[in-house]
Amino acid sequence: MRLGGRLQAAIEVLSDIQTRHRPVPEALKDWGLSHRFAGSGDRAAISNLVHDALRMRLSHGFIMDGDSPADLAVATLLRQWNISPESLVEALTGDRFAPEIPASDKLSACLARDLSQAPAHVQADVPEWLAASFARGFGAEWEAEAQALTARPPLDLRVNTLMATRDQVLDAFSDRGAQPTRLSPFGVRFEAGKGAERQLAATSEVSFARGWFEIQDEGSQLAALLAGAAPGEAVLDYCAGGGGKSLAFAAMMANQGQISAFDADRRRLAPMVERIRRAGAEIIDIRERLTDLAGLEGTMDRVLIDAPCTGTGTWRRRPDAKWRISEKNIADRMADQDKVLNAAAVYVRPGGELAYVTCSLLPQENGDRVEAFLARNTDFELLDPAPRWTACVAAPGEPVPLAHNGPGLTLSPRRTGTDGFYFAVMRRKA
Repeated sequence: MRLGGRLQAAIEVLSDIQTRHRPVPEALKDWGLSHRFAGSGDRAAISNLVHDALRMRLSHGFIMDGDSPADLAVATLLRQWNISPESLVEALTGDRFAPEIPASDKLSACLARDLSQAPAHVQADVPEWLAASFARGFGAEWEAEAQALTARPPLDLRVNTLMATRDQVLDAFSDRGAQPTRLSPFGVRFEAGKGAERQLAATSEVSFARGWFEIQDEGSQLAALLAGAAPGEAVLDYCAGGGGKSLAFAAMMANQGQISAFDADRRRLAPMVERIRRAGAEIIDIRERLTDLAGLEGTMDRVLIDAPCTGTGTWRRRPDAKWRISEKNIADRMADQDKVLNAAAVYVRPGGELAYVTCSLLPQENGDRVEAFLARNTDFELLDPAPRWTACVAAPGEPVPLAHNGPGLTLSPRRTGTDGFYFAVMRRKA
């Protein structure tokens, strides 16, 4: 497919998302099934166009003076793919599959619009009603923090030190641009591609089948490191999901100790079975039902809550979620977070630690929840996360990303080059 066909396809997918309120993966999959002639390179390019357009939907709409799917897709090529108006018009001329677009002088006039005259939330590319939450979470830098969420994310791997070293994984990808992560001592990074470039399919590699690594954002790796699981300990991963942090703990603990992995939705635990086998993680015990945790009350050295949240910290990867979030979503997640904090706390032994993690950047889901928990549970005390940050990260002197408003740490694309994560740790008084 030429650029015109790819542009038209992206417009069709964006229209489907807009009119039927569908998640991006579903809309892309359906388009691919009905256009089987499109090759893998075409599908990747169309996916990139759609995701990029949604990342900057508001500012694209301001620049183009319209937010139709065609406006967004064309603006993406101009502003994010850096195709000049003249080159774009030339590339589409004579292409019978290409959509009609404005003349190059009209496109140039659009690009000349002064974005600084747009409202702050438009410049930041966030829903207007969420601007106050971002301002509370980041202060005067909130617009820059939000803008950093509009960039493409890198691909990060966590080296499984039970099976390989980071040098081995770097060597396995020496011809693919792999680099060590800056903060995580166990991470390998592939920077985001540009334009139509495809992202590496790392899970198709032999080294993945050998258990050398897992796909895991550097921020998630750091959250596991900050939780501090050590060899010989008893650890409960209370919202384990697919098991990424349980697998990280097994490596950190050198397969010494015991990890209990539980999730309220036990269907989410199913992928762990194969992941555990591949990783050689011998100390993970999957506990499917709440009754399987009976007898663990008051015995765990560490309990991790990777809490259900709105996922605002992952907007680079799921930009459509940015435009679907609602006040009810936040209220529901806050209730879930309070519930899991109360439920998981009973398993912490006196002197043990309770780590609370979200992939949200909203203070309502982060520091507010920790402070509310501490007010309800006076037998827990907040710990200073700064010393363990300094001890965990691979970059000496790296500033501690303390939360702007409230306790804990806030990681973000702008601050730490990672997805957005929140971390706080509490200790049960002896």
